[in-house]
Amino acid sequence: MKRSDREINLLDISQTEHRSTRSNKIKTTDVNILLNRVRMTKKIELKKRVIFLASLLLGVILISIFTLI
Repeated sequence: MKRSDREINLLDISQTEHRSTRSNKIKTTDVNILLNRVRMTKKIELKKRVIFLASLLLGVILISIFTLI
């Protein structure tokens, strides 16, 4: 067996702690993902509004037809 030149010091964990805290502090977000999410929510809201207005209009039409009969 070959002996490795590097010694692993298990008691010195300061480097790993430093790396983990550094990686936790750096958080990036992709702007395109955020813009796509905004577009998707706008589309969903528009669909909900159209469905609501169509059902409301249908209800008003049905009520007016039944009152005229």
